Amino acid sequence: MPTLIHERVEQANASQNPRVIARLASGWAVIGDTQFLRGYCLLLPDPVVGSLNDLDEAARSRFLVDMVGLGDAMLRVTDALRINYEILGNTEPALHAHLFPRYADEPQELRSGPVWAYGREVWIDPDKSFNPQRDAPLINAMRQALEEANLVAFV
Repeated sequence: MPTLIHERVEQANASQNPRVIARLASGWAVIGDTQFLRGYCLLLPDPVVGSLNDLDEAARSRFLVDMVGLGDAMLRVTDALRINYEILGNTEPALHAHLFPRYADEPQELRSGPVWAYGREVWIDPDKSFNPQRDAPLINAMRQALEEANLVAFV
């Protein structure tokens, strides 16, 4: 059953996904659809699989190494205090990892909890939606950080 993850990976392979940061060994690093936490990214596996458990040991390791490498790049590029990593797959039943930067200026009651505690209005705020022009410097900085870490398979 095709998911949004399948669609986004197909777009990336066709050079039609403007959210692409870079192609990593395990899949595609992409900027998130919302940027209320500046730098929110995802790692999408290529090929798409149902879950982390569907990968063999080498592919699992590669995906997790790439996920943490993307988090390292995010730490270098943003002023985040830490990165929250989440692999859920409940709404979109295909493997994908969410990487959320967490910041000192977030309200304490939200900073110490999961990002899902932010209200729906923040997630759908059009001013925080992906914007190719506004987000290009962030994408370029993330790509450069990934290149410097030798994680980019190709751009």
